[in-house]
Amino acid sequence: MESLDFTQKPAILVVDDTPDNLTLMSGLLKQTYSVKLATNGEKALQLAGAANKPDLIILDIMMPGMSGFEVCERLKSDASTRDIPVIFLTAMTSTEDERKGLELGAVDFITKPVNPPIVMARVATHLQVKAAADFLRDKNEYLDSEVQRRGRELAAIQDVTILAMASLAETRDNDTGNHIRRTQHYLRLLANQLRHHPRFQRSLDERTIDMLFKSAPLHDIGKVGIPDRILLKPGRFEPHEFEIMKTHCKLGRDAIQHAEDQLGVEVEFLRYAKEIAYFHQEKWDGSGYPEGIAGDLIPVSARLMAIADVYDALISRRVYKEGMPHEKAVAIIAEGRGTHFDPDMVDAFLALAENFREVALRYADSNEELAQKAEALKVITG
Repeated sequence: MESLDFTQKPAILVVDDTPDNLTLMSGLLKQTYSVKLATNGEKALQLAGAANKPDLIILDIMMPGMSGFEVCERLKSDASTRDIPVIFLTAMTSTEDERKGLELGAVDFITKPVNPPIVMARVATHLQVKAAADFLRDKNEYLDSEVQRRGRELAAIQDVTILAMASLAETRDNDTGNHIRRTQHYLRLLANQLRHHPRFQRSLDERTIDMLFKSAPLHDIGKVGIPDRILLKPGRFEPHEFEIMKTHCKLGRDAIQHAEDQLGVEVEFLRYAKEIAYFHQEKWDGSGYPEGIAGDLIPVSARLMAIADVYDALISRRVYKEGMPHEKAVAIIAEGRGTHFDPDMVDAFLALAENFREVALRYADSNEELAQKAEALKVITG
């Protein structure tokens, strides 16, 4: 098929089954425009769908085979050709014909026999309208792409900031960076399992789950404020030491709140980060800290993190201990149903136990990582 060269002038496709009409229209338009001719609807659709599309189509209505109305309808139903303006060229002058053509998407009618100045004026007008529409469409597409690009950049900056803050806390703790990854994925597994549960479907939509995943790494950010002699102690805490350790929840929430205050705006994902940091040590029966609240008073985000954090603490190797077998960790979580943990969340965890195991294996701490952690802690403790 002959390709269209529409690079120098606006391109007009004229469609008519009468050779004399094609000759007439070509002679009228070719001094100003690049003209291509088609004698039937099938050929017109081929040319309209080619790589170099026409800028405007002048289309006869009464043609054998495929009528102009059908050609127009097919043009407007195709995303690649629907924005090409169509002017009907016809001897049909009834109001009903004009109404039908306009409903199908035509922009104008030219009646036969044609009036050359009228034809040229209407063609010029609709090409100007199309040029303006194309400009606005391109502008909108550019703006949309810029918004998406900047949105991706902002999300990346948020992610990097969160991970940098979480890594700062991790450098002073016995946990490795993989603890952050594992707890993120555990939390998301639980949230997705519960999103259609009657108790949680209002609070666990897709966007919220994304925010929880993004916020989870900050759950222990407050540990940066705990003295090394307590934070890095391998054995049990003395009562006064444990009281100091418990302050990491408030320290974490306050640090995030301070950052938000400095920004001067409320940030959605930081709301969840504050909830998780402050409340993830609360227990379902009210025996946790820092507030000692119980049941549904504990934010959903913190209840999810409680299970994720405890499971990971049980199964993870540390520089001073071996990890607990998965089956034993699952049994301990099950024992905490209705006391330590939200019972429905424990049920969801039990249904996902193998998925938790897979995450644990996928992000397991290597011997090299543990060794590096041990060396880093030696530097910190002197």
